[in-house]
Amino acid sequence: MNLYDQHPYWLMKNGIIAQYPSLDSDLNVDVAIMGAGISAALMAWHLRNDGPSVAVMDSRHAGLGSTAASTAFLQYEIDTPLTELIKRVGEKNAVSSYRLCRKAIYDIQQLCKALKPAFDFHLRPSLQQASFKSHVGRLKEEYELRVKHGFAVDWLEEKEVEAKFGFRAPAGILSADGGEVDAYLLTHALLKNFQASGHRVYNNTRVKAIYHHQQGLTLHTSGGLKIKAKKLIIACGYESLKYVPKKIADIHTTYALISEPLSEAFFWYKNSLVWETAEPYLYFRIADKNRILIGGRDDTYHRPHIAPSVISRKTKELVTAFLKKLPDIPLKADFSWAGAFAVTKDGLPYIGCIPERPHTYFALGFGGNGITFSVIAAQLIRDMILDRKNEDYGLFDFNR
Repeated sequence: MNLYDQHPYWLMKNGIIAQYPSLDSDLNVDVAIMGAGISAALMAWHLRNDGPSVAVMDSRHAGLGSTAASTAFLQYEIDTPLTELIKRVGEKNAVSSYRLCRKAIYDIQQLCKALKPAFDFHLRPSLQQASFKSHVGRLKEEYELRVKHGFAVDWLEEKEVEAKFGFRAPAGILSADGGEVDAYLLTHALLKNFQASGHRVYNNTRVKAIYHHQQGLTLHTSGGLKIKAKKLIIACGYESLKYVPKKIADIHTTYALISEPLSEAFFWYKNSLVWETAEPYLYFRIADKNRILIGGRDDTYHRPHIAPSVISRKTKELVTAFLKKLPDIPLKADFSWAGAFAVTKDGLPYIGCIPERPHTYFALGFGGNGITFSVIAAQLIRDMILDRKNEDYGLFDFNR
């Protein structure tokens, strides 16, 4: 699957950070991880000091799948509002899902502090603004429900939105809990730390077949080699879907751009993350200190290759939509790209096992909260592999 087109900013900015060899001989490990993006890196990092021997392998270069195209919009609000999620999975499970996503933001913060040298991460407020007056009632209900369950949020009327952010919106929810991080750099920082703990990472190692047996699994690579493992974690994003026998997600296309550098005089309240209630929604944030990242204008399909003319048109639409809100900012697109985006029935990820694939764990952090979902998946699957108790096992299973 072609996971993005054109020039994702993070890849162009950072380049090839680290080089890993391809597998050149048969391998025997306790845990094999397929994928080497942010999900796999978090999974590997969480297992690195717990006893099992672990190997990470990717069919391309580490971090060059969807991770390179991530907009790293860290928020606890998932694509399905809490009011709607409660109707689908019940109040307890819905609130627990939101709380785990909020916790994941701060877990990333602590993880970044633990890396040496400390990794660049920023907490940011998050504004969800009503796109239309007709959305205010529904948004107010969402606000009241979050207050009820202890989330740190403020309700902003139209004048307050304009005073803080410089654009007009009928109303908004201002949340204290949000963040931003360079997912591509973080992936490589985690893998470097993982390697330093005595484990291995392999590039250009494509698994062409998986055989299950009583003691574990045998992976056959396209290079004719075998990897024997007691446990397998599949964390290769949207490409993981081919290993699941039923349809669990639709693949959409999302678009993003990074502006040319700007003066900070043009920014808004505390460099907040900003997103709207319209579907598909427009979102934007400050990136790399003095650029603006804008995303959205999704299509409900994904083709193997997105034509440059389509990306150019979508880039113009994103710029126009942003300047309609903040016309005084002299924004010019510098980098733009399109990427695959998976949507599940309830906006939640799929984490755990299926009967059809014994000894196998899936970390499928689909949706707009991919990185926070990946943190949750890493913690849950680690506990599953190590036979630890965790009351959240059932929140994201395949039978919900």
